[in-house]
Amino acid sequence: MFESKGCKVADGAATHVAHVLVAADKFKGSLTAVQVAERVTAGLRRVVPELAVETLPVADGGDGTVAAAVAAGFERHEVRVTGPLGEQVTAAFALRGTTAVVEMAEASGLQLLPAGVFAPLTATTYGSGELLRAALDAGATTVVFGVGGSATTDGGAGMLAALGARFLDASGAPVGPGGAALADLATADLSGLDARFASVDLILASDVDNPLTGPKGAPAVYGPQKGATLDDVRTLDAALAHFATVLEKAIGPKAAEAAVAPGAGGAGGIGYGALILGASFRPGIELMLEVLGFAPALERATLVITGEGSLDEQTLHGKAPAGVAAAARAAGKEVVAVCGRLALPPEALGKAGIRRAYPLTALEPDPSRSMANAGPLLEDVAASIARDFLT
Repeated sequence: MFESKGCKVADGAATHVAHVLVAADKFKGSLTAVQVAERVTAGLRRVVPELAVETLPVADGGDGTVAAAVAAGFERHEVRVTGPLGEQVTAAFALRGTTAVVEMAEASGLQLLPAGVFAPLTATTYGSGELLRAALDAGATTVVFGVGGSATTDGGAGMLAALGARFLDASGAPVGPGGAALADLATADLSGLDARFASVDLILASDVDNPLTGPKGAPAVYGPQKGATLDDVRTLDAALAHFATVLEKAIGPKAAEAAVAPGAGGAGGIGYGALILGASFRPGIELMLEVLGFAPALERATLVITGEGSLDEQTLHGKAPAGVAAAARAAGKEVVAVCGRLALPPEALGKAGIRRAYPLTALEPDPSRSMANAGPLLEDVAASIARDFLT
């Protein structure tokens, strides 16, 4: 996060010192949230060179959450963990004092799969458990666990196994990795779970409130994004329902209650595993704005610029720009948005608290060229914002 000196901008007969807060998420596939902030800043200052700009890259708990925390002053810690296909990968978490931000996508995300490769039935969250354990080893007593962007649909079984749980088939052997193997689960033993979680404040940060199974559950809603066929979805849904039934026999009604709780279906059901660990559920962007220190930055701002790669219906349901706009509107601050593509009408933007949106496709209609040249185009868009709102 950085600031510069302010400048006076005409506002009718009076002048005020403009202070712009750039609080945008990533443009997936093109720019990180940090790069978005840098490009917007450059475009604004092309028109108003002395403009005071404060940047606070944001995320809603999905991929990019650790990077946003690091940009806000957290320390980045890297560890080697098990990736979604069982290979070793380097993953990171963020730490400031005794508060850690852990992003499951760092260990179990889709971005870790080779191009064109999916493993909906066998991908594991084991590395996410290793990442949580590493955060505790580093001294964390509060853990913000961001979930989203997963390659997995295993209900968090892999994560729990990495933290000491045992999931055995009828012969007493550990079940295999991934959600489909849970159909063979006969017994679950959670007595070996890392005892530190009894005293850790674990917060599940997610932008979805789906249950574990059923028509709105993790396999049905998000499985196809991970390569699951219709048959795969049926297999995974049945296996996760069986998983919850076996856990209920092991630990009681808590397991059944967690399966239908908001957030259980987040990131292929890893939300369910987190709830079993004792996590409390919070909407991801709401929690991340608190962690990142958004409120004091908002107080200093006279204009807020938010955004993400695609402003669409999903944006309105817990995504970062909607959270930023809601908080800014509550504080009486004007909000504009930048995006790669815009799929919301002005009325929907207005209801979300966004005065106007500036899509890159307005300058470059071809989507592939727009993504390839997102940086320069975003600077041009930001220059337009400066001319429209700051001069």
